[in-house]
Amino acid sequence: MALTSETASRESGLGASLRQFMRMVKFEHTIFGLPFVFMGGVLAAKGLPSAYALFWMIVAATGARNFAMSLNRFADRHFDPENPRTRDRVEFQGLLGSMKIWALMFAFAGVFVLSSWMLNLLAFYLSFVVVGVIIIYSYSKRFTSFSHLFLGFVLGTAPAGAWVAVRGELGWVPIHLFAGGMLWVAGFDVIYSCLDVDFDKSRGLYSFPRLLGVRGALVASAAAHAGTVLLLFLVGRGADLGTLYWLGLVTASTLLVWEHWVVRPDDLSRVDLSFFNINAWVSVIISAGAIADVFLASQ
Repeated sequence: MALTSETASRESGLGASLRQFMRMVKFEHTIFGLPFVFMGGVLAAKGLPSAYALFWMIVAATGARNFAMSLNRFADRHFDPENPRTRDRVEFQGLLGSMKIWALMFAFAGVFVLSSWMLNLLAFYLSFVVVGVIIIYSYSKRFTSFSHLFLGFVLGTAPAGAWVAVRGELGWVPIHLFAGGMLWVAGFDVIYSCLDVDFDKSRGLYSFPRLLGVRGALVASAAAHAGTVLLLFLVGRGADLGTLYWLGLVTASTLLVWEHWVVRPDDLSRVDLSFFNINAWVSVIISAGAIADVFLASQ
């Protein structure tokens, strides 16, 4: 009876740690990264990828995203409680200070690498590159102002990785998808980092806002998003997409212009609107346009 009680207590503790981990990495936000994954897979297959490829693509994206989030939280565990923007993360300090966080991080990294291996050899080899860049990104604010590009690199691999998952090879379309995604993510991360410029200065951390000032950083962000639109234009041309994609790209481009309109150097009060709301719609609209166009063309 005592053994049963002890086992139940251990399982309960593990379950509580897992639930806390899921809250810490905002597991429910995983879905926001999936539109670009589906877009890359559909473009590669010129239709719906196989159920096998879809399954392992989703598993890989989930593993990579949650490994990155957990490692980033761990790397910043000494800074987050002091930062006014992230002070609410103090509830996770107990988990971050235990061996459980290492087990969960390695589990998600393992899920990512394993699912990549289940897809094809190129995906498997590239998974180690992604894991390496995730590790570099998590500590990059300590030594470079270009941490935003490391984050963009990681998230930009999602649609390109989906292409590789389906075809087992690279080409100009996935390369343009990757580069466009990288600049898009880097651009909105620069905007979000403007909220931390004073904290970064006080702690010796690096970022574009600290390097260029808030005004200069917002100009750099706008330039990155202009590059995103150009690269997504090249994706449309390379994949021979039609009207629905171009309508989606025009709509998403308008949202990006609005994103930069609502955030001003002297008024950062609407950064959350820009970061969370507008960018979620950008990915959905572009991906939906591309996917709908491919399926319409296949009819």
